[in-house]
Amino acid sequence: MAEWTFLTHHAHVLLAIAANHDATVRDIAAEVGISTRSALTILNDLEDAGYLEREKRGRRNHYVLYQDRPLRHPANAAHTVGDLIRALLDIH
Repeated sequence: MAEWTFLTHHAHVLLAIAANHDATVRDIAAEVGISTRSALTILNDLEDAGYLEREKRGRRNHYVLYQDRPLRHPANAAHTVGDLIRALLDIH
C-alpha cells in the first residue's frame, strides 16, 4: 500500500515556518522531509499566492506569515492559515 498523509508539503512548510520564522531553507526541508529545491519551490508558491513574505535580515531570511489568508480548497475556504496553525501547532 502506498504511503500518504493528510497534509500536503505546502501545509507542512507553512507549519515549519509558523514554528520558526527564521528557519533556513535547509532546516525547513529537513523538517518536512523534502529536498531543499522542493522547499524553495513551495516557498515561492506560498509567496506568489500571498501567504508569506520573505524579509532579508543580513544573509538570512525572516518569514512573515499572513495568517488571515483563507485556505485554498473551496471546502476549507471558510478557514484561515491561522486556524490551521492554531489547530496543529498549539500556538495562540
